[in-house]
Amino acid sequence: MGSPQYTAESVERGYNNRAAVADHPQWLARYPAMSVAAREALRPAQDLRYGEGPKEMLDLFVPAAPARGTMVFVHGGYWRALDKSDFLFVAPPIVAAGLAVAVINYDLCPDVSIAAIVDECRRAIGWILRDGAARGANAERIVVSGHSAGGHLAAMLLATPASAWGRSRHPVAGAMSISGVHDLRPLTLFSFNADFRLDDAEAARLSPILMPPRTDAPIVAAVGADETDEFVRQASLLWDAWPSNRPQGSTGPMLIPCRNHFSVIADCADPESALVRATLALF
Repeated sequence: MGSPQYTAESVERGYNNRAAVADHPQWLARYPAMSVAAREALRPAQDLRYGEGPKEMLDLFVPAAPARGTMVFVHGGYWRALDKSDFLFVAPPIVAAGLAVAVINYDLCPDVSIAAIVDECRRAIGWILRDGAARGANAERIVVSGHSAGGHLAAMLLATPASAWGRSRHPVAGAMSISGVHDLRPLTLFSFNADFRLDDAEAARLSPILMPPRTDAPIVAAVGADETDEFVRQASLLWDAWPSNRPQGSTGPMLIPCRNHFSVIADCADPESALVRATLALF
């Protein structure tokens, strides 16, 4: 797809999700309530430290029987907001399928840069590889899922060489980018860039579509059909840029009907949803 000619106004329309979705406060209130229910039902190990940064911690859910794989979930919030505790609701359908789930936190902009957050996510994968088995996770098959900024971070992990983890084989077997931002260059004009602090060069350096994937592991580019045109375009950008990582049998990005940027991620709590089925298929 061709690149649009952006103005600050058009970027604001395309990327300010809270302005685009009138009922976003209700969704942002619903996430923690759903997460409390998930935590009380499944009793994860909380605040396991994977790095030295203030927020470099994860909550780990494990199934009753030995886990057959591990999903690592990376929350959204434009790299500058929200918390792992808001998104624990993604775990129950995955745990019910016999898999462990690690929901990770990371330090936020402007306290750290987006590049530093990418490194933190790499350290979280390193923790799964190094310490996960002792805590009931399975490091032999890791699938990374993320929403919004978390979708960007999931894709960046596939663009990370296996040598970053001291491995010859890439440790990530599949990924799910839900409403991900895969080309950061428009964000230099976004009002939130006061926190991101991106210039043109850094935005390009941190854009997965401008990087070669370092594995042929499949990545699902999913997006709500009712999201802004820019977020729908961002899913197509990844599909176009990484043909070797298209899931087998897929014919394009996964477009979720009747879902906006805030409602789409709630589908991860529904074991019958297309998002959960697609995630499980990656295992």
